[in-house]
Amino acid sequence: MDIDSLTIDQVRDGLRARKFSSVELTTEALRFAAAENSKTNAYITFSEDRALGAARRVDEKLARGEDPGSLGGVPVAVKDVMVTKGVRTTCGSKLLAHYIPPYDATAVERLENAGGIILGKTNCDEFAMGSSNENSAYGPVRNPHALDRVPGGSSGGSAAAVAQGTAVVALGSDTGGSVRQPASFCGVVGVTPTYGRVSRYGLTAFASSLDHIGPLARSVRDAARLLGVVAGRDPLDSTSAEAPVPDYLAHLTGDVKGLKLGLPREYLKDLTSETGALIAKAVDKLKKLGCEVHDISLPATDYAIASYYIIATAEASSNLARYDGVRYTFRSRSSDSLSDMYRNTRGEGFGAECKRRIMLGTYVLSSGYYDAYYLKAQKVRSLIARDFANAFAQVDAIVAPVSPYPAFKIGEKVDDPMSMYLSDIYTITGDLAGIPCMSVPCGKTAGGLPVGMQILARHFDEQRMFRLADAFERASGAN
Repeated sequence: MDIDSLTIDQVRDGLRARKFSSVELTTEALRFAAAENSKTNAYITFSEDRALGAARRVDEKLARGEDPGSLGGVPVAVKDVMVTKGVRTTCGSKLLAHYIPPYDATAVERLENAGGIILGKTNCDEFAMGSSNENSAYGPVRNPHALDRVPGGSSGGSAAAVAQGTAVVALGSDTGGSVRQPASFCGVVGVTPTYGRVSRYGLTAFASSLDHIGPLARSVRDAARLLGVVAGRDPLDSTSAEAPVPDYLAHLTGDVKGLKLGLPREYLKDLTSETGALIAKAVDKLKKLGCEVHDISLPATDYAIASYYIIATAEASSNLARYDGVRYTFRSRSSDSLSDMYRNTRGEGFGAECKRRIMLGTYVLSSGYYDAYYLKAQKVRSLIARDFANAFAQVDAIVAPVSPYPAFKIGEKVDDPMSMYLSDIYTITGDLAGIPCMSVPCGKTAGGLPVGMQILARHFDEQRMFRLADAFERASGAN
């Protein structure tokens, strides 16, 4: 079997036709993933026992003539910020190197209930803080398309696993672009659903008002199917939405004639690299499919970076306060007092990027600066959301780049945090507004580096977003 190119439908059809059993497929997938991991470092932990146990349950259902689920037998990877019962969850940090959770995240539970086979936990920037996957305590992830380049972050491990073929689909998390940017850099599909569409229960918190769980896949169809599995109201998460989950696959008709698309001037004005040329070609393709393209303005975009890095770091400083050496695994041994234990545990356990964001977040929340920074950033966030609401009164969806440039070299930006933060300039607005957005591959540079096109839609209008992405994918001759 061509393990590195399987789709969900091919797995389901192969199992039904008895071409292979779920245990056989899982065994081969685990072998292949382990063998390839030395190239990319995409996985931190493999869950062999759990995967084979789930595969046996799928085979038993098939033997009884039962439906094994919409993901029955499909090898899946999960970003290591989602807790998995009995399987190590590190969040890419030294602090949680030996943490074994006592429960599953809701998204993980729904994956397995649908028959998905979780092969392992993927590498990520520490506590999902980063745009390159160079901030993991377990080493950087390498881009399968160019091993000297980053896969994007913070869900770089999940994106690399899907691009490499060591998982059919994967789950990542997105706070400021951490699903879409890695998807763009690795040439796969990445989806950030509407805030509240997928339960955050069991997702280790970075910035609670911005965090999303989203799928990565090699096709729009597989991404849509995976989102349909994990989406929906969860009583364990008060921020999960009551909105019904449509049948996303039913909307993949290929017909987008008459759809009105917005091109935001602020996203395109300084885009002079090969990325800009590829986005322009993608827009031309959408026009040929019958879409109407209109220039639009999102004027608050210029303030998005500043707003995001105030709100996100403020929430991070609060969320990461729990890692103090008392309740979790790592504790500094060189301490003579309780205050020393706190200080030394956090000093030894957190990496440089986490420390930077904690310090910045604590500063903007401190007395005398809360109104000047945090409150003002929240007002700007409202302006960004209003910009999108005004735009969607005129257009059905927005098309934009994902990143100003393709994957950069490992180490190229690690000493320049501001340059690294600016790589998220086109993705953070969607998270601040809480709208659904995704990256779909739109070509490669002359050097063979993938580039993604971003599609943004109204709240809970993922089906229209998928329909547009699927039509573009078909027209591009992919999948």
